[in-house]
Amino acid sequence: MSEPISVHVWSDVACPWCFIGKRRFETAAAGHDGEVRVEYHSFELAPDTPVDFEGSEVDFLAGHKGMPHEQVAQMLGQVTQIAAGEGLAYDFDNVQHTKTLKAHELLHLAKAKGLQLELMERLFSAYFEQGRHVGHDEDLVSLAAEAGLDPDEAREALAQGTYRGAVQADIAAAQQIGIRGVPFYIIGEKYGVSGAQSPEVFAEALRRAREDQAAEQVAR
Repeated sequence: MSEPISVHVWSDVACPWCFIGKRRFETAAAGHDGEVRVEYHSFELAPDTPVDFEGSEVDFLAGHKGMPHEQVAQMLGQVTQIAAGEGLAYDFDNVQHTKTLKAHELLHLAKAKGLQLELMERLFSAYFEQGRHVGHDEDLVSLAAEAGLDPDEAREALAQGTYRGAVQADIAAAQQIGIRGVPFYIIGEKYGVSGAQSPEVFAEALRRAREDQAAEQVAR
């Protein structure tokens, strides 16, 4: 029996294209003949963001990117439409922009418990669709519990910063690889896919990775 194809994904909870990319990759994986093992890695798009940002998502992006508010609002409207095409209901008017460091720490706890994919889904939906805060410990503990994690364990890990080093290691690895934006996928330890590409692009990378794996097995 073939080994699962490894898929490493650098992503940020506050990245709208990362959630869209997740859905598109899932579509490709569903049609792939074989098992796929996905692991998420930390990336902070705006590490200097305060936990309690005062303002809307439009306000933040206008300041962060130096763009007029009207242009940002139009851009977010287009992203909302694209997300809807993937079955996602983005609500940028109610997004609570925040620093995502602790959310990434919690994702490492979830990985250790075999629940990383479940928590990633909960975090994305909470942030983009439900207007929930993903920067405060207690809000994150609630989301952790919804994903199946022990709330007391999650609370302690956040308070102690247990996985902060793991987050920084992911960010350092991204810098070493040359990742400047997310989402970024490495499929089969070989094929890099940058951005929320179409399911067809992901499917082709998975197909190539499977072919490489089959060739290696024959050569043994």
